[in-house]
Amino acid sequence: MTDVRLFVPRDAGALAVGADEVAAALRAGLAKRGIAGEIVRTGSRGLYWLEPMVEVATAAGRIAYGPTTPADVEALLDAGLLSGAAHPLRLGRPEDMPFLKRQTRLTFARCGIIDPLSLADYGASGGWRGLERAVAMTGLDVVETVVRSGLRGRGGAGFPTGVKWRTALQAPGARKFIVCNADEGDSGTFADRMLMEGDPFVLIEGMAIAAIAVGASKGFVYIRSEYPHAIETMRQAIDVARRAGYLGAGIAGSPHAFDLELRVGAGAYVCGEETALLDSIEGRRGQVRAKPPLPAHHGLFGQPTVINNVLSLAAVPFILAEGAAAYADFGVGKSRGTMPIQLAGNVRHGGLFETAFGVTLGELVDDIGGGTASGRPVRAVQVGGPLGAYFPRALFDTPFDYEAFAARDGLVGHGGIVVFDDTVDMARQARFAMEFCAVESCGKCTPCRIGSTRGTEVIDRIIRGEGDRAAHLALIADLCETLKFGSLCALGGFTPYPVMSAIRHFPEDFAAVPARAVGAGTP
Repeated sequence: MTDVRLFVPRDAGALAVGADEVAAALRAGLAKRGIAGEIVRTGSRGLYWLEPMVEVATAAGRIAYGPTTPADVEALLDAGLLSGAAHPLRLGRPEDMPFLKRQTRLTFARCGIIDPLSLADYGASGGWRGLERAVAMTGLDVVETVVRSGLRGRGGAGFPTGVKWRTALQAPGARKFIVCNADEGDSGTFADRMLMEGDPFVLIEGMAIAAIAVGASKGFVYIRSEYPHAIETMRQAIDVARRAGYLGAGIAGSPHAFDLELRVGAGAYVCGEETALLDSIEGRRGQVRAKPPLPAHHGLFGQPTVINNVLSLAAVPFILAEGAAAYADFGVGKSRGTMPIQLAGNVRHGGLFETAFGVTLGELVDDIGGGTASGRPVRAVQVGGPLGAYFPRALFDTPFDYEAFAARDGLVGHGGIVVFDDTVDMARQARFAMEFCAVESCGKCTPCRIGSTRGTEVIDRIIRGEGDRAAHLALIADLCETLKFGSLCALGGFTPYPVMSAIRHFPEDFAAVPARAVGAGTP
């Protein structure tokens, strides 16, 4: 047997639970049986409770098994793994699994399927078609295509991507830049990392299209240092793309010149804010800049700059390849397209679920996520990272879209959902938000730097049952008002969301009684 093809993830989440060891055991098992097979290291499909998930190519399509361990490999091979035979770990065809079958994968269509560093795999699965169409268009036509698609920033703010590009296109400047914000630091989020490790060429293609749109000649991918596997994969992918003519002088055979460079962050959460990120790329301490001027007018090295999140840029190739209407057909209201939603925390089925906007929070947590991993009732979920609001079960009918969340004082953010069971202490969660802001503040503005520190102290008094509880809560409300409207950036401006939502929806946890034990759902 010489045409055996096995697929084992090289995604960091899979590596953490033994994917490398499973791949090594499979190689040893094949060698022992004299079978010359190929083990393709893919990204993850995002079903993290089943990792490492091994797949085998058969006449009936790829068949998955998982979660596997090195100790399972011999029994799997003996049972007929290579032909997709029955076994207790057999999951069947991945596309038939309910978690995947319910998804609409536009951005993550290739993740877990292709070899991330194979140009042949990328091209065979529709890669570069968006770029090929873009090079035949004017920059303005590319921009207007993205505008018509309805794509909004997937990094948190939800600003229309095409409008940002149009501003940069119209801005005068000797040189223009494209910056990818891959400083993914929100709790419960991993989509940027997963995409960079599983399909890096789609990000490169999206950035090249953005460069054509606004007339940029240089781009930077700013990745957090805690993502060594993503950094290495992106480095290799940039080299491969450059050698193949998709970066450098005359990209994809066009007159456009565009090249990419990686910059690695140093662990500051505030560098996820676009202007602090620019300072960091320029070699300075990451501090928030006052706006205006906007980066699209006066950004990196004082030149017009487009700054987009990984997921925003990775959505662009589909839009150019299939057309703006094909993307805008998905979603609801002003929230068009799909959102890669990340389920994490105390949840049974944690992973990546890409779907059109409009699914309810309750469907995501209870139906798709399967409720809590602990088996206890869900008490709260936090959506949008450490600065996102806490939603109680009473708000689980909220549709997952920007306007619906804003109407209930919440944030879609980067699409991360962290689930908590009924053992969580919401007063301590509110304290965590204030302390997080205090620790991560760049220190430039007083509301964020001082207000968060005072807020932490006041919540500590509430937890200890000291003083006048009503007066403490009034002071917290005043501090949050100052943070929201007086901070230079979203770090201070959004901290009130988790604090005030915890107080509003879970007032019993702020009574002068012994605090609950912090449960398994607490980050």
